[in-house]
Amino acid sequence: MADSALIATLTQRLTQRILILDGGMGTMLQNASLSEEDFRGERFSDWPSDLKGNNDLLALTCPDLVTRIHRDYLEAGADIIETNTFNSTQLSQSDYGMEALVVELNYESARLARQVCDAVAAETGVPRYVAGVLGPTSRTASLSPDVNDPAKRNVTFDALRENYYEAAEALIAGGADLIMIETIFDTLNAKAAIYALEELFDDRGERLPVMISGTITDASGRTLSGQTTEAFWNSVRHAQPLSVGLNCALGAEELRPYVEELSKKADTFVSAHPNAGLPNEFGEYDQTAEEMSEIVSEFAASGMVNIIGGCCGSTPDHIRAIADSVRHMAPRVVPELSHACRLSGLEPFNIQADSLFVNVGERTNVTGSARFKRLIVEEDFTTALEVALEQVENGAQVIDINMDEGMLESKEAMERFLNLIAGEPDIARVPIMIDSSKWEIIEAGLKCVQGKAVVNSISLKEGEAAFREQATKCRRFGAAIVVMAFDEEGQADTFARKTEICQRAYRLLVDEIGFPAEDIIFDPNIFAIATGIEEHNNYAVDFIEATQWIRDNLPHAMISGGVSNVSFSFRGNNAVREAIHSAFLYHAIRAGLSMGIVNAGQLAVYDDLPAELRDAVEDVVLNRRSDGTERLLDIADKFKGDGSGGPKKEDLEWRSWPVNKRIEHALVKGITVYIEGDAEEARSQAERPIEVIEGPLMDGMNVVGDLFGDGKMFLPQVVKSARVMKQAVAYLIPFIEAEKSEKVKAKGKIVMATVKGDVHDIGKNIVGVVLQCNNYEVIDLGVMVPADKILQAAKDHNADIIGLSGLITPSLDEMVSVAKEMQRRGMDLPLLIGGATTSKAHTAVKIEPQYEHPVIYVTDASRAVGVAGRLLSSAQKPTYVAEIREEYEKVRERNAKRRPKAADLDYTQARKRRFRTDWSNHTPAQPTMVGLKTFDNYDLEELVAFIDWTPFFMSWQLAGKYPKILNDDVVGEAARNLFEDAKSMLRKLIDEKRVQARGVIGLWPANSVDDDVIEVYADESRSEVVERLHHIRQQTTKGRDGICYSLADFIAPKESGKADWIGGFAVTTGHGVDELSKAYGAAGDDYNAIMVQALTDRLAEAFAERMHERVRKEFWGYVPEEVLDNDALIAEKYQGIRPAPGYPACPDHTEKATLFRMLNATENTGLALTESFAMWPAAAVAGWYFAHPQSKYFSTGKITRDQVEAIAARKPMPLEEMERWLSPVLSYDPS
Repeated sequence: MADSALIATLTQRLTQRILILDGGMGTMLQNASLSEEDFRGERFSDWPSDLKGNNDLLALTCPDLVTRIHRDYLEAGADIIETNTFNSTQLSQSDYGMEALVVELNYESARLARQVCDAVAAETGVPRYVAGVLGPTSRTASLSPDVNDPAKRNVTFDALRENYYEAAEALIAGGADLIMIETIFDTLNAKAAIYALEELFDDRGERLPVMISGTITDASGRTLSGQTTEAFWNSVRHAQPLSVGLNCALGAEELRPYVEELSKKADTFVSAHPNAGLPNEFGEYDQTAEEMSEIVSEFAASGMVNIIGGCCGSTPDHIRAIADSVRHMAPRVVPELSHACRLSGLEPFNIQADSLFVNVGERTNVTGSARFKRLIVEEDFTTALEVALEQVENGAQVIDINMDEGMLESKEAMERFLNLIAGEPDIARVPIMIDSSKWEIIEAGLKCVQGKAVVNSISLKEGEAAFREQATKCRRFGAAIVVMAFDEEGQADTFARKTEICQRAYRLLVDEIGFPAEDIIFDPNIFAIATGIEEHNNYAVDFIEATQWIRDNLPHAMISGGVSNVSFSFRGNNAVREAIHSAFLYHAIRAGLSMGIVNAGQLAVYDDLPAELRDAVEDVVLNRRSDGTERLLDIADKFKGDGSGGPKKEDLEWRSWPVNKRIEHALVKGITVYIEGDAEEARSQAERPIEVIEGPLMDGMNVVGDLFGDGKMFLPQVVKSARVMKQAVAYLIPFIEAEKSEKVKAKGKIVMATVKGDVHDIGKNIVGVVLQCNNYEVIDLGVMVPADKILQAAKDHNADIIGLSGLITPSLDEMVSVAKEMQRRGMDLPLLIGGATTSKAHTAVKIEPQYEHPVIYVTDASRAVGVAGRLLSSAQKPTYVAEIREEYEKVRERNAKRRPKAADLDYTQARKRRFRTDWSNHTPAQPTMVGLKTFDNYDLEELVAFIDWTPFFMSWQLAGKYPKILNDDVVGEAARNLFEDAKSMLRKLIDEKRVQARGVIGLWPANSVDDDVIEVYADESRSEVVERLHHIRQQTTKGRDGICYSLADFIAPKESGKADWIGGFAVTTGHGVDELSKAYGAAGDDYNAIMVQALTDRLAEAFAERMHERVRKEFWGYVPEEVLDNDALIAEKYQGIRPAPGYPACPDHTEKATLFRMLNATENTGLALTESFAMWPAAAVAGWYFAHPQSKYFSTGKITRDQVEAIAARKPMPLEEMERWLSPVLSYDPS
C-alpha cells in the first residue's frame, strides 16, 4: 500500500513551520442563532423529530453558512480546516432518525470544505487542507451505561468500525486530504476508527495522512475512560499518525501539562486545539483572542507543538491572533525515541532494552489455575476479578487471560471478563495479554481492550496465509504479539528448529507486513526437562541458547515463555519446582529472556537455594551430566513439601541463626510467620526500638535491593519482602511511641474517613484518638476519600465498623451515596455518621433508610466509644439497634409532619416582601481601591489578637465561653492546661514560620437586578457585566418583621441610579499545616497533630476578621474611624457583613466557584476547591463583603421549588443538579 504524496508534503511543511488548524465550528453555528426552521430547510420541513442542534445537517440545509465559516477561518490564517462532520455517523445521527443521510452528510461537508480551500489557496497562493472529521460518537465501547452491570456495553467495536468506515469513505470521496479522529474520550472508540481506516486504506491501495486528537477530561490528567496521556499515545501509536494531539474539555492553560507530556513521548508531530478557556456559569467561553493566543504562543515558544488551533469557544478572531503570535516561531522537533515495546492499560508500560525481567501473571488462566477455572465455570466473576487484582498487587506487570475450556462459552467469557476488568482501575492499569489457541477468541478479546495489549499467540502452524492475516489484524488493533516457534511441521524442540522458525517469522513480519520489531515477542517453547526421556535432556539448554540467538540476530524482538512448563515433571514437589524455575530464569534472563508467564508463588531466590539442590537442579537445567535426572530424583524427597507453600523441615535450619541474619532471611524469602518474634528479640538486644528498623531491617532490605538489581530476585518477591518489612515496623511502632508496654488485642477495627469532596478532619481525628485510647484499632483514610476506597478499605482490613465524617453540606449527599453503595454491595457493617453539618434528623431521614444495617449518628468523640462498644457486643447490639431504629422512625415521623410548614410563602410572594431602603437618601461609599489586592506571608503575629478562642475549646469538646471557661468548675483545669499548650504551639508556629498566611481581597462595581441577582462590572463605566452573583431569598415570615431577606437587597438596585460596590475575600493559614500535622501523627504525637489543625483554623478566622477590619477602615474605607476591641468584633458590632457561600445567608456552595474566579484565588492564595466546593488547605475562609449599614446576617431557611427553578434557570444549571446542591434548604423532597 502506497502512502499519499500529501504525507510527504505535509511532513516537510511541518518541519518548516507551525501549521494552523481552524477553530470551533459549533461555536460559530451557535453564534448564528439559527432557528428550527433554519435547520430543517425546505427539504426536511416535515421531518418527524426536532432537528435543531444537528449541526452536521447544515451542510445540506445551510451550506452557505458553513462555507462562510470555513472561509472566515481560512482568511484568519488556518492552514487546515475541519469538516462539519463531528456527528456524521449512523450512531450519532440515530438521535435524529437520519442514519440514511450519513454518506451524503460526509460527502457534502467534505465537498464544501474542499471548494473553499481550493478557492482561498488560488487567491493567496498558500496551500490549504481539508481534514475529514471522525467524531467520538455518542457511545462508549469501554464504559458501561448501567452501574448495576459493569460488563454491559451500549455499542460494539464492530458497529463503531462499520460506522467509521462508511463515514471516512464518504469524506475521502468528497475531497478530504486527511482524516482527523478527534475528541477521543474513550480510546477503544478511537481504535475502532483506526481499524476502519486501515481497512479502507488497504481497500483503496493508498494511505492518507491521519491526525489523532484525544481529550483529557479534567485535572486528573486522564481521558474519560481512564487513560493517562502516555497510555493513550501508546494505544494509538500503531496508526502511524501524521500527528497526535489533545483538544476540548480544557482551556489552553489547563491543557498545557498534558500537551507538554505528549510532546516528549510522541515520535510524531503534536497538535493542540484547546477550548477558549473554561466555560462560565452560562456555558459560554469568556477567554478573549488575545488571552488565548498569549497562552498558546507559549506552547510554541516552548517547542511543544507543530499544529495549533482552537476548539469550543474559539472564533476566527482567536485563530487570527494565534496565527499571528506563532508566525515566526519554530515548530517542535520530533524526538527520536529508542526502540521499545510500548504497552498500556490505563497507564503506560514500556519495555526497553535495559528493562528488568517482566513478570506476566498466570493465575487468570483457566488452563493453569484450577481455582480460576472453577470461578469462571460457576460465573463467580467477582471473585475472579480478585484473582486478577492479586496478580497485579503481587507484582505482575502484565496479566495473561485465558478462557480456553471445553465447559465454557470461551468467547463470551473472555469478553465479559475483559469488560469487567475495564471497570476496575486497579487491575486495568496494567496491560492485558489475551491468551488463546483460538483466533476468534483472541479477536473478540482485542475488541474489548482500549490499551495496547499483547496477543498470545500466533504462529506459522497453519501456514503463511493465516499467519499474515492474523498478524495484519493484530497490527490494526495495535497489539504486540507473541509468536510461537511452531510451523507447518510442528513445535520446534531443538535449537536449530527454534531459530529457523523465529527467523522466518521475523522476516515475514518486519520485511513484508511492516510489523514493528519491538512489538514481536518470540516464544521458542519451554518444554519439561528431567522427564527420564533422553531427547528431553537438552530442552532447557536449547531454549536458553535460542534466546541468546534471537537477542543477537533479530533486532529489537523480545523473548518470552511459560516458565512453569520446565518443571512439570516434578509437579507435587513445590520446593524442587521453585528451584528449577529459579535456576532456569537465572540463566535464561542472562541470555536475553525479556518476560515470562510466572506464578509469583513459585519463585525461589537463586542465591538462597540449598547448595545440594541448586547443584542438582543446574545439572538438569544445563544438561551438565547424563545422570542429572537420576541424581535430582534421588534428593528430591528431601525437599518435598506438602504443596501448601508453608515452611518445610529443611528450611527451618535458618531459625538457629543469629537474629539479624534471621531477619535478613525472612525479608529475602518473604516469610512473615516469625518476623514479630524476631523483631521482639532484636528489640530486647537493642538500646532503642528504632535501632531495629535502622539496623537489621534496613540491612535486609538492602540485600533484597541488590538481589533484585542482579536479576536474582523478581518484582513479586520484592513486594513480599516489603510486606514483611511493614509487619515488623508495625510491631515496633508501639514501642517507639512508648504508649503501650505490650501488644493488646484491639476491641474492634474501625475504618474512618472524611468523605469525597470534603477536606475537614479535626473532629474525625479527635474521635480516632479517643477510640485508639480505648483500645480500638483505627484505620484513618484521611480526607476527600471516595466511597469505593472507603468500602474497599473496610473489606481489606476486615473492619468491624465504618465511620464517615464531613463538615460542608455537600458531604451529606455523599454520605447518602456511601450508604446506598454499602447496600448495593451487600455489606453488613454498622455505619457511624459524624461532623459539624450532620444531625440525627438528617441521618434518620436521609441516610438510614438507604441501608438495612445499623446507621448511627454520633454527636461527639465522647459518645463514639459507647456506640462502638454496644455495636460490637453480641449481648447489647440487638437491643441497642432496635432502640435506635425506633428512635429514628419517630424522628422521620416528626420531620414529615413538620416539613410542609418550612416555607409559608411562595417565591413571588417572598420577592414582594424584600427588604427595602430609601436609596435616594443613601449613597454607597466608594472604595479607596477597586480590583484585587494580594497578601503573601502575612504577619501571623498581627493575627493573634484577632483569635476567637471559644470555638477552639469547642473543637476539643470543652464547653464554655472564653475566657470564663478557664475558671469553670468542671473543665477549668483542662481548659487552662490546653490553653497553655496552645499558646506554646502558637508561639512555635510563628517563631519557626511553620505555617504561611496568604490572602486576596477584591472590590468591584456592582448593582442588583431582578431582586436576587447582583451584577458585577468590569469597571466604573458599568457597561460590561463580568459576573452575576445569584442569591437566595427567605420564604418564611413567622416570628420576624415580615421581611424576606436576600443578600442582593443590600446592594443598590440598578434602576436606583446609585453606584454601588461588592467585595470578596479568600484567606488561608493552611499552607504547611498538613505536612506538619502528619509529621506529628507519624511520630505518634496525635495531640500536637490535632493542636496544629485547631490553631490554624482559628488563625484563618482571625485573618478573615483582620482583613474585614482593614477593608472597613482602609481599602473600602466606609468607617475609617472605627475603634472596636476583639470582643466587639466577635460580637459583630461593626458595620457591614462578610457572609460565606455555603453558610446560612448564602447556602449555595456553587457560588464559591464564582468567588474564586473573581479573586483568581487559586493563583493568588494557593487555595483550591474540591468537587464539593470545600477549600484546600482546610484552614481557610472565603466570602463576600457588604457595606450597607443595615446589612446583617440571617438564615434563608427552607425554600420552595419555584425559587429553586428560578435559580436554576438564571445560573443556568439543570434543576436536578441545583436541587442536589441546595438539598439542605429545600422545603420539599425532589424525589
